[in-house]
Amino acid sequence: MSAYTARIGAALAAGCAIALLYPATPAGAAGSVHLSKIYYDSPGTDNRSTSSLNGEYVQIKNSTSRGVSLKGWVLVDASNHKYTFPSYTLGAGRTVTVRTGIGSDTSATKYQDRRAYVWNNDADKATLRKTGGSTVDTCSYNSSRVDYKIC
Repeated sequence: MSAYTARIGAALAAGCAIALLYPATPAGAAGSVHLSKIYYDSPGTDNRSTSSLNGEYVQIKNSTSRGVSLKGWVLVDASNHKYTFPSYTLGAGRTVTVRTGIGSDTSATKYQDRRAYVWNNDADKATLRKTGGSTVDTCSYNSSRVDYKIC
């Protein structure tokens, strides 16, 4: 073995030893836009009031380090009730709440403007899709014992 090859081998060994001192990067370190919570059984009686309808919601979190345009993205349930995002950017590290009922949109809350419930109280599946139709995330639940699902 030449002196050059020995130096390269020693440098590689030292590099590997140093790498072992640092924790591995988590798989989701780059972040994502994902479903974080579905509150599918609004508090109280299901009477289709604005407050009851708005007690039903889905939260979407952007865990990336940059804003992400959700314009044209679709939130849909298993029965194909769709909410399409208007021109909207979800800021870095921010969460948006999509409520079922009627209200005035803000940067943190969007309203589907529906007069009927979307999310079944016992089982359903939320899907978030990009404009072109590719699935970004899904979250399913199958329980009437609790009112929400952390995705």
